[in-house]
Amino acid sequence: MRPLFHPSIEDVSVEAILHALSDPVRVAILVEIVGAACSQNCSNFLQVNDKDIPKSTLSQHFKALREAGLIRGERKGVEMHNTSRCAEIEQRFPGLILAIVNAHNIQSRDRRRSGRKRKPIS
Repeated sequence: MRPLFHPSIEDVSVEAILHALSDPVRVAILVEIVGAACSQNCSNFLQVNDKDIPKSTLSQHFKALREAGLIRGERKGVEMHNTSRCAEIEQRFPGLILAIVNAHNIQSRDRRRSGRKRKPIS
């Protein structure tokens, strides 16, 4: 099995972070990982935003988050466990992840209040 790519924190860029988070599924995944007290198994995200996500698509989402430097993945047997790299990113770009998580939470709350459905996730 090939080793997972994790960029050094010095190679993480704002552009890569924003590009990775341009997909609503990836933002939802990151928010869950950031808010978790322990590592999250990929299979915990087979349903995101009330939509089933195929395993192959989910793998691509995790790869995008990992290669942008937002998460760290670790294989444990046949499972992949993911943790946030927020502490590292906070040192490099203070307040960035917190602002993104807060914005996502406000947007989600507003959608729930108004009863609006999300645009379909492709």
